[in-house]
Amino acid sequence: MELYERINPESEVPKYKQVVDLIISDIETGIFKQGQRIPSINEISEELLLSRDTVEKAYVWLKNKGILLAVKGKGYFVNQVSVYKKLRVALVFNKLSNYKRSIYYSLAGTLGAKAGVDVFIYNHDLAEFATIIDNNLSNYDYFIILPHFNDDKADFGSVIRRIPREKVIIADRFPDNLQQYPVVYQEFENDIQSALTKGIRLLRKYRQINLVFPSDQYYSRRILRGFRIFCQINGFPFSVIDRLQPENIRKNEAYVIVSDDDLYQFIRIMRANGWKTGTDAGVVAYNDNPVKELLENGITTISTNHDEIGRLIAQMIIRQEFRQIRTPFEFIERNSL
Repeated sequence: MELYERINPESEVPKYKQVVDLIISDIETGIFKQGQRIPSINEISEELLLSRDTVEKAYVWLKNKGILLAVKGKGYFVNQVSVYKKLRVALVFNKLSNYKRSIYYSLAGTLGAKAGVDVFIYNHDLAEFATIIDNNLSNYDYFIILPHFNDDKADFGSVIRRIPREKVIIADRFPDNLQQYPVVYQEFENDIQSALTKGIRLLRKYRQINLVFPSDQYYSRRILRGFRIFCQINGFPFSVIDRLQPENIRKNEAYVIVSDDDLYQFIRIMRANGWKTGTDAGVVAYNDNPVKELLENGITTISTNHDEIGRLIAQMIIRQEFRQIRTPFEFIERNSL
């Protein structure tokens, strides 16, 4: 096989990363040995039929990882032959929940044997978050951080900046003070509007829409703002309920419920009244999971694809392509509305 045939121009993997993998493969198989000079950037560029910039990017990546050593005036030399060390990834959550588990399993499954993933929980607390970061700065190759704090004004950006930028990926929200970081995010305010708009035909059946939004739990307040804007634009009477009580459940009204605890309370109250979900009163739950597909013959949900968040972050790491990606909400129609 000609050397240039080892580069696949149709592959999703960037060409510079294919060069990286090619050189690493040759080191692992003993073609290049410890201390040996490897072909120059110009030589590899000609042999692989690639631009010099592409090959140089691969060499710089290998040098930064300590795999190659650059000697001025002489070229690049093999610095280490045991190349493939398992990456260590810190996944830093504000809390555990079903959708956080989905992110974890998708991330770990996509990374596979390439990385070990450890989970840290900071319980929305900035001081606890800072302690986790400070105690682990040198222990991980990547920090994947979901920045949600009880205090909306918490200065978590200054903590995140203690980590070398190339090690950080933000997940779930796009912080205003970290605009330059790679991120896979939800746009809560706009996404809830677009998701509810997809279900507007069903919502029109009801005389009022109620958002159950518990103030003692952390959920982005942009959800609340987006809900209000949706109702005002579309002429829906609405209310916001902090703590769901039996007297809050009324016939011919619809409920958008963000907390699973409140969803279960809603179902209990409906059953106690002998009412049917989707007929006497409607409900839309936040964050889909398999249980909601089964409850009450199917609970309608608005949700981002949490598996997709984990997969996209893992692909960033594998391909070394760090970007800012929005994952929009979906409206999943079932029988509860």
